Amino acid sequence: MTCSWSRRTFLRTTGGTAFALGLTASPLLAGEAAAADEFTTLRAKWRTLILGEGFSPTAEPFRTKLAELGTRAAELQSAMAPATGSLWPDLVWADPEPDTDQESFGYSQRMNDSFNRLSTMAQAYSQQGTGLTGNTALRDDILTGLDHVYARVYNENQARFGNWYSWQIGAPQALLDVCVLMYDQLSATRIANYCRAVDHFVPDSAVANYTGTSTGANRVDLCRVLILRGIVGGSAAKVALGRDALTPVFPYVTSGDGLYTDGSFIQHASVPYTGSYGAVLLGGLGILFTLLAGSSWAVTNSGRQIVFDAVENAWAPFLYNGLIMDGVSGRAISRSGSAPDHERGHSILASIALLGQGASAAENARWRGLVKGWIQRDYYSPPLTDPSLGLASLARLKSVADDTSVAAIAEPTGHRLFPNMVRATHRRPGWAASISMANKRITYYETGNGENLRGWHTGSGMLYWWGDTYANGQYSDAFWPTVDPYRLPGTTNSRKVLADAAGGDWGAAKPDVNWVGGATDGSRAAIGQYLRGLQSTLYAKKSWFCLDDSIVCLGAGIQCTDGTAVESVVENRNLGPTGTHALTVNGTVKPVSHPWSETVSGATWAHIGGMGGYVFPGGTTVKALREERTGRWSDINRGGATTAITRRYLTLWVDHGTNPTAGTYAYVLMPGANTTQTAARAADTGWVQILANTDDQQGVRVPSLGFTGVNFWFGGTVGALTASAPCAVMITEKSDGTAVICVSDPMRMQTGLTLTWNRAVASVTSKPATVTGATTGSSLNLTFGDLSGTAGATQKITVKLG
Repeated sequence: MTCSWSRRTFLRTTGGTAFALGLTASPLLAGEAAAADEFTTLRAKWRTLILGEGFSPTAEPFRTKLAELGTRAAELQSAMAPATGSLWPDLVWADPEPDTDQESFGYSQRMNDSFNRLSTMAQAYSQQGTGLTGNTALRDDILTGLDHVYARVYNENQARFGNWYSWQIGAPQALLDVCVLMYDQLSATRIANYCRAVDHFVPDSAVANYTGTSTGANRVDLCRVLILRGIVGGSAAKVALGRDALTPVFPYVTSGDGLYTDGSFIQHASVPYTGSYGAVLLGGLGILFTLLAGSSWAVTNSGRQIVFDAVENAWAPFLYNGLIMDGVSGRAISRSGSAPDHERGHSILASIALLGQGASAAENARWRGLVKGWIQRDYYSPPLTDPSLGLASLARLKSVADDTSVAAIAEPTGHRLFPNMVRATHRRPGWAASISMANKRITYYETGNGENLRGWHTGSGMLYWWGDTYANGQYSDAFWPTVDPYRLPGTTNSRKVLADAAGGDWGAAKPDVNWVGGATDGSRAAIGQYLRGLQSTLYAKKSWFCLDDSIVCLGAGIQCTDGTAVESVVENRNLGPTGTHALTVNGTVKPVSHPWSETVSGATWAHIGGMGGYVFPGGTTVKALREERTGRWSDINRGGATTAITRRYLTLWVDHGTNPTAGTYAYVLMPGANTTQTAARAADTGWVQILANTDDQQGVRVPSLGFTGVNFWFGGTVGALTASAPCAVMITEKSDGTAVICVSDPMRMQTGLTLTWNRAVASVTSKPATVTGATTGSSLNLTFGDLSGTAGATQKITVKLG
């Protein structure tokens, strides 16, 4: 490719000075001219990626979004007032030696936010239809702002303070985006200055080792900075470094941060983070793959396929009707929004649509079908009217929604167990559920930077569930700032008062337990958690048996000496600001006034109108409470909104009393069931047989399903099953005369295991290599070798019944 540019044009287009590029006064070489053309192409491509394409600025919803962007930019322009320690009066970064770490964090964040505001202004200048497109006064103010922040705080002579993220990821990403958008308005001196600042805070050494804050999603963000720095500053070496530094992100990991073969995604060493950091990784890789495709720096590493496979292996299981499940979103659940779980989900949908551009044709077509289905089914928070989506993401989703060649794919049914992050999802026609647990590898919860201050019990067996056309606002409608954090649904907790951020930042608190996990055949599951309370003497054994229309929940061995009440929460439904959903217990409709409470003895079933049913095998004493709860996002996130919010809740729980020694519970959750179905299930006392519910084993049998599930906390005999050591077992007997036996070692410690099923078996038709011996006849005897290296994965054996 030839080039007829002047030397000045070349320097401005590539963004470097002659010295920085190593040039002399000699004419441009052909290779240099070609590189300059590539940088020009990549800058144009990045503009398109961040501004969006394929939409009319006069068509909705883009017309309104563009007008809002222009209004916001005008407000920022009007308020901008350069001063010694700030660019805006409400974003002061002035004190590099604050009194506390929190103050220091705040100062660095406000510096970061100053660049974000300049980016908003640059987008309004660059986008059509904002009312400020190409506005010279706005242009001049953007340049003034860039120069001011560079001169005062973000430069090559400034020492870092506060949050590392602001200096190495947040600020440079926003700065480089502005540089691309305003490139034709920037002098070579300005570009050289800004590049030196980025080089100072994000040196090549930032990606020298895959450790610390340079792993997973953070590594992808750092690579984006390096790649954009190279494109803006005309440095092929920087672009190549950023591309190559992506390589450690691709392979599956067996510990620490990254993607696991079972679909788990971990960040900060112990936090399940598919919905937050994982979303950043997915979006970051998608946009970088697309940016560099077709260039000299295209990402061709074969490890890319692991990322493509993860769309359906890691992300799709946690997406439901457009939302991303909170159990894999870490401290992001404490961030305010109109429907935060949906907003995070919509961003992931847009990332999947973008990533598909670099995947195979078959993958891209299938993903677009999945995305279209999620868009169409999200009645609670329609993605195409999501105020949190940027124009580029909105354009990608609109393109999928309007593509008549794409058929929407329905939500899948089935069960997914993620042993490496002790999470599970259970999907049935009309509803989906998720379980969040904790063990010695996975934290109870993550707090940090003043966020998620009261998420203490989210890993204590929290059982989330959503309906397809109902109950989707449960966690979306200001749930986290208003719910009683000691009464999260599905959990067993001590009422011992905990301090904000109890247990320490960044997932520091982990229970010293091993038996957490389960076994699944992909449709049903037996899951268990040995629970130890956070900063508590609480111990409990909890099990969930995930079936076709319900989840059987058992608790046993519940003991505590905290001197406080201990509760197992059957349900805690967010009814919204004015909800009066009927509660029916044993056929009697209870009052709908707020507040209201009652202790019901001999309860065999309960039903919440428009939600679902709850069956208590054998009967139990259950407590019920209606209350209005008021909270603020700032209560759980120091940067959150301070406006008071009130929501109504309907709570059902089993009270184990103060200092219980052997508490138990048993209930069956039936999402979407009506009162007739719930009452009928309760009346059918033989539908579920509780084989064991003790501190040693928990198990159930459902004859009509041919299902048996047992969690052996210790070896022993339960029903027709005998295990020599701790394990999880589930069996499904099928109508074709076969059975599937699923076994796992959640403890990851068994070097040998024998399992006997007292059932006539004619032959073993398939088994994994971990089964070292199998005898059939009047009973089935299975001998397993070393299971400690299976990472808790299910071992599946198929037999022909005798």
